[in-house]
Amino acid sequence: MELSFVAEMAIFLAAAVVAVPLTRRAGLGAVIGYLFAGVAIGPFGLRLIADVESILHFAEFGVVLLLFLIGLELQPRRLWTMRRQIAELGVGQMVITTIALTTACIAIGLSTKEAIVIALALSLSSTAFALQVLAEKNQLTTRHGRAAFSVLLLQDIAVIPILAILPLMGVGEAAPGWMDVAKGAGAVAALVVLGRYGLRYAQRVVAGARTHEVFLALSLLTVVSAALLMDWAGLSMGLGAFIAGVLLADSEYRHALEADIEPFKGLLLGLFFIAVGMSVNLGLLGEIPLQILGLVAALVIIKAVLLYGLGRRGGLAPFTAGRMAIVLSQGGEFAFVILSAAVGALILEQRTVDVAILVVSLSMLTTPFLYLAIERLEFSKKAAQAPELEGPVDDDPQVIIAGFGRFGQVVGRILHARKIGFTALETNPHQIDFVGRFGNKVYYGDTSRIDVLRAAGIEKAAAFVLAVDDVDQSLKTARVVRENFPNLPIYARARNRKHAYLLMDQGIRLIQRETFHSSLETARELLEGLGMSETEARRTVETFRKHDVQRLMEAHDYHTDEERMRYLAKKSAEELEELFTADKGEDKSDKSAAE
Repeated sequence: MELSFVAEMAIFLAAAVVAVPLTRRAGLGAVIGYLFAGVAIGPFGLRLIADVESILHFAEFGVVLLLFLIGLELQPRRLWTMRRQIAELGVGQMVITTIALTTACIAIGLSTKEAIVIALALSLSSTAFALQVLAEKNQLTTRHGRAAFSVLLLQDIAVIPILAILPLMGVGEAAPGWMDVAKGAGAVAALVVLGRYGLRYAQRVVAGARTHEVFLALSLLTVVSAALLMDWAGLSMGLGAFIAGVLLADSEYRHALEADIEPFKGLLLGLFFIAVGMSVNLGLLGEIPLQILGLVAALVIIKAVLLYGLGRRGGLAPFTAGRMAIVLSQGGEFAFVILSAAVGALILEQRTVDVAILVVSLSMLTTPFLYLAIERLEFSKKAAQAPELEGPVDDDPQVIIAGFGRFGQVVGRILHARKIGFTALETNPHQIDFVGRFGNKVYYGDTSRIDVLRAAGIEKAAAFVLAVDDVDQSLKTARVVRENFPNLPIYARARNRKHAYLLMDQGIRLIQRETFHSSLETARELLEGLGMSETEARRTVETFRKHDVQRLMEAHDYHTDEERMRYLAKKSAEELEELFTADKGEDKSDKSAAE
């Protein structure tokens, strides 16, 4: 019986909801859960879904979105900071592993062209899988975590040229002519020009409408259009998405784009892994079990040994290099894409690809167990140490500034002068353009959205400055930050007394009323201009400041009771007069004593 689209969607969701929590609780990670879910509902499981190919083709858009987000992360400054590790570890790993795996594939009877393609595919590790293992163990900022990220970054970049050269390696009708090459080059050039000069203008116009749904539509349209342009030119859709991401890596709208695309990427990647699990030919495991298991062991061992050697040569300690080697020893999700493309280019036969996909999938299963084993071995030899945290990465802000108007700019200028990193978020595109003309970097983003705040790096921030001008937006942002990051210090700007009370309702105590201190300073200068001494004027203003702050705190519990607030205001005015009267009497006594 053929199921409807809604019924198939329900099956996918149910499989993910059941499998992923179980594998994560077992310490195996979400990717394994998706693969198990796919196997369970696929042709070698319960056979609930029949049309695996069309689902896999649709789910590959998750990989396209992943490449776009990777492109967004590739800011020139960040690449320059990591240049040594990327060059030594990343390039070294790709070259040496590809040579070793090519030699091994030729040794088992594959042709040179087949061996090279399979070696390139298997030399890649799983970005989603490796980063998830490190994130779950809170080890992304350790030395082996940073080294692993450098290798993954280079691998993700390498996917683009690999996919681009596959059609050139094809045979028969799959091999492109010079016109096809020129067509592809023209498409890339057009994408660069449009992305550089057209996308930001479009984003500025759409952001000016202040309608999140439309900006979300533009974000998806950007990725889809870039992918379709490359597909029309006969190149990889992922190549287009990656180029678009790189072009927008320095855009003021980068964090907003990342926050908008991330949920779609996560869902479609999950669907992609489920589809991969469904397409895994478990019949091969029953048919040639020893050969499959031997290939899995060979892949993991070759990659781990080579990575360990590179890590040690790069100055990593033995167990640090071992952790990096194991977390990258599996095959990666991009192998599925490359191998499928190789079948389309008539380079590989389907059975060879089925074996390779099964090997990659099983290699992923080995990583959690091997990583657990090296951790226990390290502990047993009393060589385990606390994660070696390094200084903050240049891109990780110490401070998030929400709102970059006149208040936020002053804070930002002082932080910049003291070389303290910060990320500023602003929703007014005109303000972003104005500030940008003076050399300051501000990003577009709704500060009340948790996904935008996470994309801006709030999880690694040491402080949060709430400088939003709009009271409602300020309160929404305060609520989101307090609920999700209760230990993060919030330094808030209040437009007036009422705004201050509403912020205090959110549990915020570090509040500055925007006109309060400037008004006090004006009053002090006025008193001196009227003939009062500098000392007396300062004391008058300071007395008023302390009394006003005290009344602000005491009246907080009653700020919604208008009658009570009127009474407290009248009482406060009387107390203030009494303070100044008493202060004046003390001045006269001091003068008499002095005479």
